[in-house]
Amino acid sequence: MFGLRPDAVLAVPEKYYTLSDYEGNIPRWCPGCGDHSVLTAAQKVCRENQLAPEKTVFVSGIGCSSRFPHYMKTYGFHGLHGRAFPVACGIKFRRPDLHVFVATGDGDCCSIGTGHWIHAIRYNMDMTVMLLDNEIYGLTKDQTSPTSRKGTTSNTHPTGSVLPPINPIITTLGVANVSFVAQTVDWNPAHLYATLMAAYQHPGFSFVRILQRCPHFSAEVYADAVTDANQTLLLNHENGIELPKGVERMFKNTEEHDPADINKAREFAGIQDMIPIGLFYQKKDNERYDEYGRHNLGFSIEAKEAALMNEFEKYAV
Repeated sequence: MFGLRPDAVLAVPEKYYTLSDYEGNIPRWCPGCGDHSVLTAAQKVCRENQLAPEKTVFVSGIGCSSRFPHYMKTYGFHGLHGRAFPVACGIKFRRPDLHVFVATGDGDCCSIGTGHWIHAIRYNMDMTVMLLDNEIYGLTKDQTSPTSRKGTTSNTHPTGSVLPPINPIITTLGVANVSFVAQTVDWNPAHLYATLMAAYQHPGFSFVRILQRCPHFSAEVYADAVTDANQTLLLNHENGIELPKGVERMFKNTEEHDPADINKAREFAGIQDMIPIGLFYQKKDNERYDEYGRHNLGFSIEAKEAALMNEFEKYAV
């Protein structure tokens, strides 16, 4: 062809994965549910990084968001309530070659799963965590969750909840060895996708809280924020979330925030009169427990048996 050197070679991949390679069962979430947006963004992240479906695992607990593995054409593990993290950590520890994603909800993660959540942050294994937070228990039909705002009416609090909610961002930032904390919203696909992409590319435990609409039980929670740009605060920095050109103009309120500053991150996370979105904190060189686990991988069966027998001999009488 004109303009090409005779020795020019066009590199063509043996296999190119398209979105359809990651599309599993037809989602059964309610029309208008924010989970649909998150699913699409996650599939795009897989495609753009060309993650082999057989090398990718989506893990979940129980809840509306936890149906995620059923809708991805990858490996998946739909676990018990609150137990997504121990399953995901077990997978990553023994198979560090796999790409691990966790889909969890505000009840699944911040209530029954809190203990596992805290330790998973400290372990800092390389996985992408999506906390889909709609401030209500949706699958079990309208109960107050740990992130429900004070005064929220539900089947468990018909006259309104009486306690202030957990702030998952502040909680995560308070755990030792935390390495990546971000927040985004389901109604801004560009920011949602860019945030999940940054989370996947981070070498460690990437925690992304996604404010997600439930059209049935908590439709009013984010209704105003969807239509009023003044209610959102975009955190900007050259080391933050890289947005496509022009997206930043969608936001009227922006602040420069260096994600290396954990104290400032906590200040932004505590803002209550606006919704702060962006990268709060990142530290790429923290210790990773999955890296520690690599030292005993690749042993032959004979080597494992010899190691076991050596341990047994210590207790011989």
